[in-house]
Amino acid sequence: MSKIKGFLFAVTGLFIMVTLVSLLIPSKVTVTRGEVVNASGARVFSEIANIRHWQNWQPVFKETPVKLSFSNDSTVAGSYCQWEGRGRKNKLQFISVTENQVTVSLTSTGDNEVINTISVLPLADSNRVQVEWRAVTKLNWYPWEKFYGIFVEKLTGSGYETILKSLKTYVEGL
Repeated sequence: MSKIKGFLFAVTGLFIMVTLVSLLIPSKVTVTRGEVVNASGARVFSEIANIRHWQNWQPVFKETPVKLSFSNDSTVAGSYCQWEGRGRKNKLQFISVTENQVTVSLTSTGDNEVINTISVLPLADSNRVQVEWRAVTKLNWYPWEKFYGIFVEKLTGSGYETILKSLKTYVEGL
């Protein structure tokens, strides 16, 4: 009986220690990627600022045969696109659209919301722009989610690079 009590005490202590350590890990994770595009800022921004145009360059929409459902207006805050993939319902919704930046919310069944900000920044003395994609994921306080946050950049960073390269290829081909 004393061995069982000792085991339960050790497991409880380990759980408490892991929980306390996880409280020191930030609850927001930011992943940023960028790509230089050989096109005017207006052309690049017109592709980003219209959610219907995303199906031309967003790899998720191009590679997988998905049925997309769009809102009536596709260029203002509140515009959205919905689809199902891998057994999950997904929604991409514009939060704000400014002169060179679009902020988008991505929600997926069973996952945390990811706030994406895509900025189009002109480069000096050229007809090129820097497109920057910044994704912020808010994590819950659960220890396993906090420890997952340590690896988010490694898990999702290459996906954002792929999206930006696809956008670059599409816009430069227009």
